[in-house]
Amino acid sequence: MSATPIPRSLALTAFGESDISTIRTMPPGRKPVETHLARMGNEQRVYNFVQRELDAGRQAYFVYPAIDEGGTRELRSATDMADTLDRHFSDHSVGLVHSRMDSDERARTMRRFQDGEIDVLVATSVVEVGVDVPNATCMVIEHAELFGLAALHQLRGRVGRGDVQAYCVLVYQEPLTDDGKERLRVLYQSTDGFHIAEEDLRIRGPGDLLGTRQAGFLPLRLSLIHI
Repeated sequence: MSATPIPRSLALTAFGESDISTIRTMPPGRKPVETHLARMGNEQRVYNFVQRELDAGRQAYFVYPAIDEGGTRELRSATDMADTLDRHFSDHSVGLVHSRMDSDERARTMRRFQDGEIDVLVATSVVEVGVDVPNATCMVIEHAELFGLAALHQLRGRVGRGDVQAYCVLVYQEPLTDDGKERLRVLYQSTDGFHIAEEDLRIRGPGDLLGTRQAGFLPLRLSLIHI
């Protein structure tokens, strides 16, 4: 059972008998998450909006693709932005989680966020699954163009788990690749996990049907035998 079928799983259904049950209704009381796009450089408006949500007693996630600075591309990182956001939201508490933290420390931070002691959680994709905080209404993903569709959909699913309106903002950096534009377009236009998986399959391929590679197109060849 999956809330977000990956392209390889979707492709495998074509090679065997599969019974599929689809739940297309929201849990009672929940509202669809509003998704918005923001170009990097204009994100101050996003921060101001998050400030209003925090002032109303809500909580927010800020997600980044890197733990710290490094590599050949200049990226905003979770550790650096935790300090920046701590200064920006000075009247609210800010926490940080990422995969290189001690597991006990990470668990303590997550519990503090779940208990409402932390208002803004700065993270990498470690919060993609298994986090349920109904009071969190804002998911801001910076450098969203670098995340896959399945990850973006799962991250968006961390908000909207209560009975109040929730928001997801995809902050992207130009120039965008064609695939990057397609991924952002799909997530902006749809909240249907199956449709998103179908689009992900179209964009990046199913990977190896009998192997472990989960992206890329099949090297199918056609042989004609004349008798």
